Amino acid sequence: MAKISPLSRFWGLLKIYKPEIRQIYFYGVLIGLVNLSLPLGIQAIISYLQTGELSSSWVILVGIVLMGIAVSGTFQVMQLRIVENIQQNIFARSSMEFAFRLPRINVQQLDKIHAPELVNRFFDTLTIQKGLPKILIDFSLASFQIIFGMLLLAIYSPYFIVLGLFLLLVLWLMVKFTGPQGLKTSISESKYKYQLVHWLEELGRTQRSFKVSSKTNFHLRKADDITLDYLKHRESHFKVLLLQFKSFVSFKVLIAAGLLILGGILVYQQQLNIGQFVAAEIVIILIINSVEKLLRVLDSIYDVLTAFDKIGFVTDMNLDQNGGKKTVTPEQASTIALTKVNFSYPDNKGKVLKDLTLSIPSQSRVIFRGKSGGGKSTLLQVIAGILPVSSGDILLNGVPYHNYDKESFNSNVGLVFESNQIFEGTIKENITLGREVDENYFKEILDALEISDYIGQQADGVETLMDSGGRRTPRSIGQKILIARAICHQPGLLLLENPLQNIPKEETHAIIDYLTDPKHNWTLVVIADDDYWVEKSTQVITL
Repeated sequence: MAKISPLSRFWGLLKIYKPEIRQIYFYGVLIGLVNLSLPLGIQAIISYLQTGELSSSWVILVGIVLMGIAVSGTFQVMQLRIVENIQQNIFARSSMEFAFRLPRINVQQLDKIHAPELVNRFFDTLTIQKGLPKILIDFSLASFQIIFGMLLLAIYSPYFIVLGLFLLLVLWLMVKFTGPQGLKTSISESKYKYQLVHWLEELGRTQRSFKVSSKTNFHLRKADDITLDYLKHRESHFKVLLLQFKSFVSFKVLIAAGLLILGGILVYQQQLNIGQFVAAEIVIILIINSVEKLLRVLDSIYDVLTAFDKIGFVTDMNLDQNGGKKTVTPEQASTIALTKVNFSYPDNKGKVLKDLTLSIPSQSRVIFRGKSGGGKSTLLQVIAGILPVSSGDILLNGVPYHNYDKESFNSNVGLVFESNQIFEGTIKENITLGREVDENYFKEILDALEISDYIGQQADGVETLMDSGGRRTPRSIGQKILIARAICHQPGLLLLENPLQNIPKEETHAIIDYLTDPKHNWTLVVIADDDYWVEKSTQVITL
């Protein structure tokens, strides 16, 4: 899939909020027009003052100018309210996008990526939130201010039209030729920012290992290397900003010189009066201030576009395909058939599974055994539908996997993998994952897995909060909770990878008896070395 440019992503976001942005620009145009009341009002006031008489007209003009300032401020408040609504919506939209996508990202896409590190990119949503007001309000307001200011000056003299068009051309050329380099260096800088954050997270995750080896200072040297790379690319980005700043300073001098000289000549030639000249000077100051505002916004534009690039890295990842429309009959024991199945990981020339053919009957109790690296874990994930086969056929109840609705298929599978899958939530949430579970069956599971006594000792029972990774929970309890999660919805296919590795030996037989009991209408596939599993099995497959 072709990479989408950050600018295209930005325009895509703006399309979502077309009505709101139209309102912002409408108010921006009104603000730009109302702001012209200041120089025009002052011009008229000076004309009255030159008469030497204080009249009611002078008071009215002062009131009009003050009212213009108040109305302009009111419109800006309205703009802020609209932008705040957009910011809140962007945050909510981004949070739901990440929450929806992360569990559904194709596993092979994450083969060489640490998935939690991807989540750091969510914080670029905050960058977009902060930068958007500057782009939608400050940038647009400054642009309208320059355009309307030039139009007003053009009314005073047609010479200002030529000068204005020339200055706008110079401004456009500066952005066109320095902008792409600024975006490129901003993205490069951001890359090392994320590398550093990831390394610091690794230090936090393996804190005890580095605590006993801190004398080597390896953790400091690695952090220092990444920081140096970041600073080098940060300096490259700053050089682009510095070039743009110098160009804008020259541009400001050019604007001031051109407009002042031209205005002075027109006054000497009596084509402008003093009041018009003062008004023109005020407009010139407004234009110069608007150019400075554009310069300040430019860095925010780079940050926002870079944020879109980083978030796009996650949102562009391929998701699991939903497959067909066929559904799995709930609580029906599954039959599995593999015919000449081949599987290899990306960028790996060797095949982990090669021409594998096997059949697993309904309600059987199957044990996978074999040496380490023989493909047991991979085969379990293939059967679970997590890893797609390179070639060959794999059937569930006589139907190819790809013909099933993905959600229906997943709801029929119970899984336990060696990796720790405890998340921060209550014991009940960690078991049910939000699924409706019959209370009597739930209690049966807790008793059979011998978790009830532990839960009874907790002040909040099943509502006791568990730490991420089960940090303060006994390992055996954490492992039993994972088993309970796999069986609480009474799946038709139960896949377990070394499910009893942290559970005391004296408790394992009772759990094996429960899981292999014929009363459970599931097909059980287990990776295990315990000989008691073999005794209770109906089939042993050695890889």
